[in-house]
Amino acid sequence: MTGGNGGIGLGIALALAEAGADVAIWGTDAGKNERAVEELRGAGGKVHAAVCDVADEAAVAAAMAETVAALGGLHSCFANAGTPARPTPFERTELDEWRRVEAVNLDGVFLTLRAAAAAMIEAGTPGSLVATSSLTAIEGAPRSAAYAATKGALVSLVRTLAVELARKGIRANAIMPGWIDTELTHSMLADERFAGAVMPRVPARRWGLPADLGPAAVYLASPATAYHTGDVLRIDGAYSIS
Repeated sequence: MTGGNGGIGLGIALALAEAGADVAIWGTDAGKNERAVEELRGAGGKVHAAVCDVADEAAVAAAMAETVAALGGLHSCFANAGTPARPTPFERTELDEWRRVEAVNLDGVFLTLRAAAAAMIEAGTPGSLVATSSLTAIEGAPRSAAYAATKGALVSLVRTLAVELARKGIRANAIMPGWIDTELTHSMLADERFAGAVMPRVPARRWGLPADLGPAAVYLASPATAYHTGDVLRIDGAYSIS
């Protein structure tokens, strides 16, 4: 689980651990990793943490080898790490900013899923690859072109992997969260002006929580879903269809 030491990633990791899975989390902050490990250990099972910048090819390869050795194998991989874009009008978006977001949100997912697929193929075991997308992949997101472009690309990526890797027993899907209350989004969601504009469009009449993503992750990680691949699971309280 990349980006597994907080927010959506930790919510998913907790659900997997509570379902009986051994879990590995990757993050760039060692201290935050350790705090997440302590929380995950309370759910039972084996827990491993690795410090990894997913935009670094060598770091991803090393973290994957470390993870497989620590857990004794790999059956599912959740590429969840991401970085927000600085809200900027498109015509003033700088190439460096575009590339900064792409390095984590797209290149990082590519490197992570490539390493996971290679490990599964080498071991000859079936598995599940999951990428965390965003509603910005299907809805216009003003001043967020870099972020939206990367999240839209992930949908195309998992569909391609689903077709290419099916005969190897590897399935690929995406989770598409709606407005989820995490440490990264809390100040925005707590803003009265923002909430007043957005909350009326959320039929569930509440913000999502990281725990709301957990059941979908457990489903996608389960070998019982061996025939479910190439899909995007939207978990947004019906926001996108309201």
